[in-house]
Amino acid sequence: MTAVAHEPTTPAEGLLDIFLSLDTPEGLRAELLEGEIVVTSPPDGEHEHCIARLAKQVSRRSRTDMDFSGNKGLKLPGAESCPRDHVIPDGTFAPAHLDLYRNAAPWTPAGDVAMVLEVTSTKPRRDRELKRRCYARAGIPLYLLVDRDASSVTLFSDPEDEDYRQLRTVPFGRSLALPEQFACELETTDLL
Repeated sequence: MTAVAHEPTTPAEGLLDIFLSLDTPEGLRAELLEGEIVVTSPPDGEHEHCIARLAKQVSRRSRTDMDFSGNKGLKLPGAESCPRDHVIPDGTFAPAHLDLYRNAAPWTPAGDVAMVLEVTSTKPRRDRELKRRCYARAGIPLYLLVDRDASSVTLFSDPEDEDYRQLRTVPFGRSLALPEQFACELETTDLL
């Protein structure tokens, strides 16, 4: 049986088809953010250090048993320019009883994700603005941003439409309270 190629009906669908067929070289990751294909190089050691320290704290201190996944692809509702965003957060947390990461598909719907974690890298605007909008549109309850340039950690909460209505920022070295399912304090001294 011969497969029939899907003919995109809109430019956005055509872009999505191109994105999904990319053969990204090993070590690089490709994302589709608001109609733009973005390819990034592997993160540096400091970037990974921040992720590891915070993931370990959340796993140990959280009220709810949380699973953590680094670099799990999320399929999110898109902006007007593209019907779907495909984003790879530095980390995602989901309640362990949901087994969200058992899904073998490379792109998982984000409906059960409790929090995403991003650490700024060479293009911090993506994390500060583009990804923040993507996560808010998807209704992800919490977005934790480690901004290395500003030496701060920001927790965005209460998503509505294209943004989060609340945020709390602390400088590295101060603690940051995580609400509800997590109900724990993140220590940021290790990020100094």
